[in-house]
Amino acid sequence: QVQLVESGGGLVQAGGSLRLSCAASRTFGINTMGWCRQATGKQRELVAGITRGGSTNYADSAKGRFTASRDNAKNAVYLKMNSLKPEDTAVYYCDVMTGKGEGYWGQGTQVTVSS
Repeated sequence: QVQLVESGGGLVQAGGSLRLSCAASRTFGINTMGWCRQATGKQRELVAGITRGGSTNYADSAKGRFTASRDNAKNAVYLKMNSLKPEDTAVYYCDVMTGKGEGYWGQGTQVTVSS
């Protein structure tokens, strides 16, 4: 089992920035850490992922605006979001994938971008 706790969400005006943080109970055995989001009435979608070695991948909507980072020593993953848009409004979930193919998600943190 891996417990994940997100923080850093909130209300921000369009064009603003937020930094999400996620603390994991462990990173041993975890390959990929990242973020996904779910807007009201929409399916959950990948936002960003980062491997243990630091390789990243982003959704097209996040490229150039969001940056994922990871601190294995702190069992943490972060998402810096710049130039936020109203369409970025969603619940953001931290997610991890172990080497065994097990997936875990946090409880989510709300991000609301006002126009």
